[in-house]
This record gives sequence, C-alpha cells and structure tokens, in this order.
Amino acid sequence: MQNWLLPEHVEDMLPDEAWSVERMRSQILDLLRRSGYQLVAPPLLEYAESLLIDGSDDMNLRTFKLVDQLSGRTLALRADITPQAARIDAHLLNREGVVRLCYAGSVLHTQPIGLTRTRELLQIGAELYGHGGLESDLEIQQLMLEALTLVGISDVHLDLGHVGVFRALVTHAGLDRDLESGLFSALQNKDSATLKTLTGPLEAALRNALLALPEMYGNCSDVLAKARSLLPDYPGIASSLDDLQNISLKLRETVSSIGIDLADLRGYHYHSGMVFAAYHAGSHDAIALGGRYDDLGRSFGRARAATGFSMDLRQLYPLLLPQEARLGICAPHADDVLLREKIAQLRAAGEIVVVDLLGESRLRGELQCDRELALRDGTWKVVAL
Repeated sequence: MQNWLLPEHVEDMLPDEAWSVERMRSQILDLLRRSGYQLVAPPLLEYAESLLIDGSDDMNLRTFKLVDQLSGRTLALRADITPQAARIDAHLLNREGVVRLCYAGSVLHTQPIGLTRTRELLQIGAELYGHGGLESDLEIQQLMLEALTLVGISDVHLDLGHVGVFRALVTHAGLDRDLESGLFSALQNKDSATLKTLTGPLEAALRNALLALPEMYGNCSDVLAKARSLLPDYPGIASSLDDLQNISLKLRETVSSIGIDLADLRGYHYHSGMVFAAYHAGSHDAIALGGRYDDLGRSFGRARAATGFSMDLRQLYPLLLPQEARLGICAPHADDVLLREKIAQLRAAGEIVVVDLLGESRLRGELQCDRELALRDGTWKVVAL
C-alpha cells in the first residue's frame, strides 16, 4: 500500500492555500473581535452525548465515534462547533445577559456534504446568545455578509427561510414523528412525488399548504405574497412571514441579491426560527449558513435564545481572486554579523528573507525570491536578481 495516500475527501493544504486560509481566518476573527465577540477554542474530542443533537439523525450519521480507552465511554470527533459554543454559554460562562462568542477550528465529517467538499472542514463562525429579537438575527447576518466581503468574495446571493412555517403546519396537525420526518426529507429534497404521497391522507388545507411550500422560493415580495395567500392562518405562520419581510427589507442594500425559500429546512431539528444561507456562482453548495436555535442549550441545562453563522474557510479558498505571489529576498549563508543584522532588520520591517543554505544557483528559483542581499562596498544591500 502507498503510505502517502490520504483517505477519500481528505486533502493536505499546500502553501498557497494554507496562507490564504490563515489570512482569511485572521481577517474574520479580527472583524468579530472588533464587533464584541469573544474567542473560544473547544476541544476536537468530547463525549458523544455532548456533541450529538437530540433528534438529529443527520448529525448522528455525520459524526465519527470511538471508544475512550480511559473511561470506556463513547467519544465523538466534532462535526460542528456550534453545540460546543452552546455548551460553553450554558454551562461554563452561565451569564444572564447577551453573550457573543466566535471560534475557528477543524471539524470532521464521516461523509462529504458536497461532491467536491473535504471531510475535514476549517469552520469559522459566530454565535449570539441571550437575545431573541430580530436585531440579533440581523446582526449575525450582516456580520456574515461583511466577513465574506472582507476576504474578497463578492456577488453573494442570500437566501432566507424560516423553520417556523413548517413547524406551525405540523404542530397544528399533531403529526407523528415518522410522518414529520418523512415530510421534512421530502421538502428538503424538493421531492414533489414523495411529498404528494405523504400528504394524501391529510386534511385539504394542510395538504395544499405542504404541497405549495417547494414552490415558494425566489423573489422576496413574490414569495411572501404567495405564502400569505396560500398558507392557512395557523399560529406562528404570519409572524414568521413578518420576520422574513422585515429582515429582507433591512438587508436589501447589503447583499447583491436576496431571496426566500420556505422549503429550506436545513438543520430543522437544530434550528428554531429564521435560517439563512449565502451562495456564490463559483460553488455548488452554500458558502456560509446559519440561523436561530433557541432550544439547543437545553441539553446542557439552560435553554437560551441563540443565533449564529458558520462557514468553511477551505470551501472559500477557490472563490478568491488570484493574488500576486509575494516574493522574498535571498540571503547568502555566511557567518557575518552585519549580514545577520541586515536580515533581522528586513524581517522586522515585514520582508521575507530566505537564507540560501545550499547556495546552488539552479535551485534558487525554489526559494521564491526576486531580490538578494549582496555585499557592496562593505555594506549588505538589497538588489534585484
């Protein structure tokens, strides 16, 4: 077996990608720091029950698990950092007011979530706890869009959704868990044939509403008008539509285009209110996403109003505009005090200085330098190669 091969959908990051990803990470974290978000760094490994979200089969299937050799308990490698942030807010910080947290770290998936995606994502995100109003939804969405712009990704389309619409429909009907899960899957996949079969026994108003949901996507005003016309007046539906209208109006000057998709139930068992996803023409999948999840902290002893976003920096890298490589200065390998002082001076000023240990001209191109340090009249000077 060739021991240099990596598992499927697991890749190394070579220097260009690694430096670009690190630059994005630094830029976004600095934006979040300046916005009042505090950095946390939870562990990659926890007991499985802390990482698995109740009722989310999708998260369970996505999570790597193993047996702890010390305790005999099942451990899991995190597939998402958001539950860990919720644990920190609910159990460790235990504050009463608004808490803003941010993070950046690797997460692992048992299966790739897209055809071209890695199973080791570098997730970065922000979470806001302790506020249940639209103001916090808006803050999080604006921060996500600002972060994308900051790293150089423009022409972003934002889709808004609200799991409260689907939840209001199934709650009013009192559907059993299996049927609810089946309807959820059919809607998420926009599988009209399965949806028609599952809704067959339901009362007409509910059946017609569920069948209409997959067609309720596109222009904000058109979708909202259609939803208000076709959906029944069950508790929670009107307020969900009002929230979508208010947020879309406030964001229309911030993003290239904005739409609504009422069948987008990504993370239905995870989220409790408004959800959102950013798209770009260069990616098959959403490049950033998030939403409200007010009940997640309950499993850690304290439910808190919460909303947040996350993105995979490795997914963003191919969307960046090509950047001109920053070349360095080649320095000879010599035991010279003045040379060492000059190298230290240049590096302190931000220059890349590479000492040519081998001194072979045929290999100099590998050092990626366009200048060199040369001794001129007893002084070390930077000259073009």
